[in-house]
Amino acid sequence: MPLRLRHAVPADAPTLLALIRALAAYEREPDAVETTVDVLAAQLAAPEPPFAALLAEEDGVVLGFALHFQTYSTWRGRVGVHLEDLFVVPEARGRGVGVALLAALARHAVAIGAARLEWSVLDWNRPAIDFYERLGAQPLGEWTTWRLDRDALVRLANTAPRVVAR
Repeated sequence: MPLRLRHAVPADAPTLLALIRALAAYEREPDAVETTVDVLAAQLAAPEPPFAALLAEEDGVVLGFALHFQTYSTWRGRVGVHLEDLFVVPEARGRGVGVALLAALARHAVAIGAARLEWSVLDWNRPAIDFYERLGAQPLGEWTTWRLDRDALVRLANTAPRVVAR
């Protein structure tokens, strides 16, 4: 049976979590996953889900996923698409699954008039970097990703003045 791409639904939460855990292990952070099946299912079922995911499957077996969400470019005045995670199970790599997922996401970006499709890559992940370069993607060398999370995020939030209603 040929490769089939479809949108994840709440019932896919267990499969999605298994793929997320496999990705975390690949990225050398096997204990970093905090989300649960219940959280993912509830988010996918929400009226405005915080993310969407494409699943690639063959003969009913999920081989990979592309989790993404919409962004906005203030300079271009248009939406964008951020690819949070792209993962293909090791036994399916080299068979076009990743290309199919990324191409479908590019088609979605074009269809919604997105200004761009962006993602981050770990600097040590040479197979991913080579894959993206073969597709024509280019790194944004002048940009560095910064992050506030956990205690630092809460500390800063506690210093903020209250936002008044209109």
